Amino acid sequence: MGKHYRHVTIEERCEMARLLAQGQSVRQIAASLDRSPSTVAREVKRNGSRTQGYHPVYANQQAHAHETIYRFIYAQLARKKEYPWRHFLPRAKSKRGNRGRRGGSPASFIAMRRPLDERPQSAADRRTPGHWEADLMLFRNHSQAVLTLHERSSRILIALRPPGKASAPIAEAMVQVLGQLPPQWRRTVTFDNGTEFVRHHHLHVLGIETFFCDTHSPWQKGGVENAIGRLRRTLPRKTDLASMSDDRFNDLIRAYNNTPRKCLEYMTPAEVFLDQVLHLKCERTFPPAETFA
Repeated sequence: MGKHYRHVTIEERCEMARLLAQGQSVRQIAASLDRSPSTVAREVKRNGSRTQGYHPVYANQQAHAHETIYRFIYAQLARKKEYPWRHFLPRAKSKRGNRGRRGGSPASFIAMRRPLDERPQSAADRRTPGHWEADLMLFRNHSQAVLTLHERSSRILIALRPPGKASAPIAEAMVQVLGQLPPQWRRTVTFDNGTEFVRHHHLHVLGIETFFCDTHSPWQKGGVENAIGRLRRTLPRKTDLASMSDDRFNDLIRAYNNTPRKCLEYMTPAEVFLDQVLHLKCERTFPPAETFA
């Protein structure tokens, strides 16, 4: 896969339409186009027609209209300084990110690192529980961070406030929280190549296999990336975690886990998780706060 994002072209849209008509899956199409599966899935969902399906010309028109809206909003922000327009954007950012030249990766310094290609196929289809993705949310105060663990099948989110970003407390926190789960719910964890995860092998004592994304490819753990994007709406980078009470932090995580998901047939991640893992009654919708917040 390419390391730099590029817009989907009309030629690629034509190929997508052809492969979709043949009944190929999103991942098969992504492999054919040398694109990430999330790019293909987002393109089909965003620019396809609900009644007519996916057609390249219509999709191209939809994509152009979508980009025009973004350009208009960012123009209002940049030239007219009308910052309330940013609230019409999914993440309310006042400025687009710069996709400039990227530096190197610490991947070569991670001992016992296994690439994502070696992860069991059962982790890819989101049907088998116990496959997790991990990442850190960082903040303006560089000593503060939130460790996020996202389970691929139930979409349940575990969020912790570790004492620091060093690899030792991060590994200790993961061992502690995942160790409370049944063995069938702690199969694998997927990381990016941040140095905070260099002690990933500590999870091996729990029977958990650990894998790492390709360099500069955070989309390969799109579940936790999407979860962090949602949390940023209530936990922006400027947040001072030291001034936030545990109750308030736990409430934010509860809100995430109790939001219905279309992909879960409009159940909440908490309902799916509790139904499958803890075997509690249907009226219970969230596990103990001290474990999952």
